[in-house]
Formats: sequence, structure tokens, C-alpha cells
Amino acid sequence: MLTSGVYTVHFLRDMLGHCGKAQQPMIAAAIRQIFAAENAGEARQRLAGVAAALEPTAPKVARLLLEAQEELLAFMSFPAEHWSKLRSTNPLERVNREIGRRSDVVGIYPNDAALIRLAGALLIEQNDEWLVGRRYLSVESLQPLLAERSSETAREVAALPAA
Repeated sequence: MLTSGVYTVHFLRDMLGHCGKAQQPMIAAAIRQIFAAENAGEARQRLAGVAAALEPTAPKVARLLLEAQEELLAFMSFPAEHWSKLRSTNPLERVNREIGRRSDVVGIYPNDAALIRLAGALLIEQNDEWLVGRRYLSVESLQPLLAERSSETAREVAALPAA
């Protein structure tokens, strides 16, 4: 589910590739309205409205929007304070740039395993930094979500028939 909300920027760029230059500003603004919604219900309504409005002029964009609705709006099932982080690929892009930067310094590798060891070491270093130094999503902000999950699990277990 996490990966789905992450690609909103890339999805928008892809949609702009399916329409003419003259249509791009209007389509970009319409799609951005969807992500500016206050909640998932409002976003679904906006998405349906945008798809209906685009159907006559950009039918492929309208169809792709409707097909991707669940993936595009998946981030809205998390608390609102997480939305901007879940929609962003910045941390992943930063790690990829760092791997590229460090591998360029070495230049030539004796074999593929050497490159994999370097990239693996950088990823382990990044993981340790996120575990100890800073958290992308705080435990406190995830508590309501975790509490909701545990109550759902308890209801499911209670509903199981006795053996």
C-alpha cells in the first residue's frame, strides 16, 4: 500500500505525456486538485469529476485516472499528517543519488560483487541512520493507526467459530 501513494508525481508526469501541449496545464491543475482534497471521500469525488470532465478531450487520461484510483489515493488511508511523506519519493531518490555518487568515486570495479558490496554497505548505513538518528514517521503519529489495526484483529478473532 505504501508504494502506491508514492508515485503521484510520476503519475502526473506520465499523464501529461498522454495529452497535447496545449492541454497539459489544464490536466495538471485538474489532477492536482484531487490530491488537495481534505479526505479520501472528497478525493474520490474529485477524481470522478476530473475523469468525467477529461473524457471528451483526453479519454486515455480519464481512463488511466479511473484505473489507478485505488493506488493514487492509498496514502489517504493513513493519518493526514503522513500524507506529504507518503506521496514523496525524495528519501528514495536521495539514497539512489548517494549510491551513484559514491560508486562514481571508485570508477572501475573488479567484479559485480564489489559494486553490490558497496551499495549494500551504503544501504545498511542509511538504515542504521534512520533507525537511530531520525524517524520518517514517528511512533506517536502511528499510534491511532496501530490501535485501529489491533481492534480490527480482535474483532476478527472474536468472530472465528469455536473449534
